[in-house]
Amino acid sequence: MQERIALVTGSSRGIGRDIALRLADICSGVAVHYLTNRQAAEKAVNRIKEKGKLSASFQADLTREKEAVSLVRNVEQEFGRIDILVNNFGPILVKPWEKVTSFEWESVIRSNLLSALFCTKAVLPGMRQREWGRIVNLGYSRAEQLAAFSTITPYAIAKTGLLILTRSVAASEASAGITVNMVSPGLMKGGILPESKDIPRGRLGKFKDVSHAVLFLVSEKADFITGTNLIVAGGWKI
Repeated sequence: MQERIALVTGSSRGIGRDIALRLADICSGVAVHYLTNRQAAEKAVNRIKEKGKLSASFQADLTREKEAVSLVRNVEQEFGRIDILVNNFGPILVKPWEKVTSFEWESVIRSNLLSALFCTKAVLPGMRQREWGRIVNLGYSRAEQLAAFSTITPYAIAKTGLLILTRSVAASEASAGITVNMVSPGLMKGGILPESKDIPRGRLGKFKDVSHAVLFLVSEKADFITGTNLIVAGGWKI
């Protein structure tokens, strides 16, 4: 893993930042992507460089396919390749479904589903050529539960779609040595919390809980695992 290059989308802060910093412990370089917060992205880059690893920040609006493709190409030009892609970018919208505007619907779907599609399609040629690749999509712990989500409807639909995309790409790319999996966080410390937050494990999730799951799935130990959804939620709503 010391020779691998990783790209983590939405990694200037939060879970994405934690994933990027922890990947820097096992990879030779990590590309940090941001949408608007350049200062935070540069701080993450500096932290990675302090570990003695390569890093650089890249701005892109991943809801636009051309910018997503340009992001991947720019990272490949800077580092030579992308071995690991973590599709973390994707904000949540909490709002009663009937009050969500058409613009908001499209924005949430593009941010959480299409951005991952665009980046995945862009990195696959290089991974196929090298016959090795790891793609991890960040989901939602209840994405497999086809239930009512009246206050996060577009987000839940996007994450369920992302799970189907994850398994579809996993099925088509397994023979090329590429694994595609999802890590689905539950209620996180510092995140948006619903009224019902009874977690059997007895605590909220931490960034490191999610990052450790990602690190496992990109490792050689998970070489035979693809198309799975690893739920990191402490038993919430199972």
